[in-house]
Amino acid sequence: MKRLSTGVLGVLFAATLGLNAVAAPSGHASHGNIGPNAIAQASPAPAATATSAPAAPPANFGSPPSGQIPILFNDHHVYAKPDKLKQGRVLAALVRGGTILIPLRSMFEQMGATVSYDAGSKTVDVSKPGSDVKVTVGKPEVVINGETRPLDVPPEIYQGHVVVPVRVISEGMGAYVQWVPDKRLVVVRYVAVTPAPPPPPPTVTPVPVPVATPTPVAAPYKDKFIVGDYIFSPKVYNEFSPGNTGNNNSGGFSFSLREGIEFDLGNLPWMLEGDFRQYNYPHNQGVASTPANVRAACDGLAGHASTGDTGCVTVIGGMGQTFVPAFVARDYDFDGRLGLKVADPRLYIGVGYMYRTGNYGYPKLSGFGFGAEKLPDLDQPFSIYGSVWYYPNVRGNCGTDVCPTGPFTLAYSILKYQLGGTFNFGASPLFLDFGFLGDRGNNKQNAPIGFTHNGGYVGLGLHF
Repeated sequence: MKRLSTGVLGVLFAATLGLNAVAAPSGHASHGNIGPNAIAQASPAPAATATSAPAAPPANFGSPPSGQIPILFNDHHVYAKPDKLKQGRVLAALVRGGTILIPLRSMFEQMGATVSYDAGSKTVDVSKPGSDVKVTVGKPEVVINGETRPLDVPPEIYQGHVVVPVRVISEGMGAYVQWVPDKRLVVVRYVAVTPAPPPPPPTVTPVPVPVATPTPVAAPYKDKFIVGDYIFSPKVYNEFSPGNTGNNNSGGFSFSLREGIEFDLGNLPWMLEGDFRQYNYPHNQGVASTPANVRAACDGLAGHASTGDTGCVTVIGGMGQTFVPAFVARDYDFDGRLGLKVADPRLYIGVGYMYRTGNYGYPKLSGFGFGAEKLPDLDQPFSIYGSVWYYPNVRGNCGTDVCPTGPFTLAYSILKYQLGGTFNFGASPLFLDFGFLGDRGNNKQNAPIGFTHNGGYVGLGLHF
């Protein structure tokens, strides 16, 4: 190592003096083939004297095989296989016609380049970022980064390795090359140039992308409506009417009122509805009214009306009949309903409360029930709807003022039903309502008889 360091110092010293040209071992000039980085040849310089220590012995680079010249590349010997720097072997350079030839693959791979060889065309391609060198065996030229330059001596194959003039590495890769004649040594120094990083791409100010105004999503439609219907001549069966048809020309008329609303509560869909119905119908009589028979038992005695007369009415509790003069009877019922949607479109099940009375003095009746409801789809041009509600125990108390033999509990089980349709008038909130409705009451407790009401209807409504 000491000898090697001394040799390097000798090289640097020769470089400082500035040699005239690179020459072959015979002393002839190399015809400029070493390249622009070469230091000119000169006669061997006298050794420098050191005042503090004796001169170091010359470096010993070994004895190369016949016809070969050692190469020192960055203080290492270069061989045909640069991955194996075997101590004591110095295969490196040849001399042809005064030009130094160096092993192409060894040198360029030491410099970090990639070497490829096409055996067909005998062309070698050397590539490295920023440099591309191509030579062809036997052809006196080199192509550096696409520029063709002449060579005094063409590349050749020596012992299986392509060797090229030393100027190829100096001009192709920018290496420093020096011939040291007294050492019969070629010195090559190469420091890879780190390419400057590319300039950062220009900052592009992003063009603001217009944000599309979201299309408002309409909330799901919910029914809110009120409707009034005229009931055509309802048919009534009860103790006052053995199937009489309602006469809407005198004493008022039969009608129904209904209102409903859908809403959400507790993340569940609900509906609330109210239904009011009034039935007008005649109670008739057969015999004329007299002081003796009005509200008297229908027994045919003492001027009383006989059983079977149309004016005779079965009393609460079923204990006989009493004669009642003709009048226009009215039955009223109202029920409120609360339902939970179970299916679309607008099918609900729920509970209800009924209140029932009339204009003939009977006790007021009420009770809870349950049922199913299909509301109209008033967001559509046409829709159908319907309902069935059952009240199992609609009851009230009949005092002695009405039931002299009482008091009694009067109770019915009542089924109330309706089937109808709607037709919207375009964008108007007005709609046409039509259908058929009715009810049926069966004796639950102390009722004179059961009852029924039914009839068609038509009317107008508003939806919101």
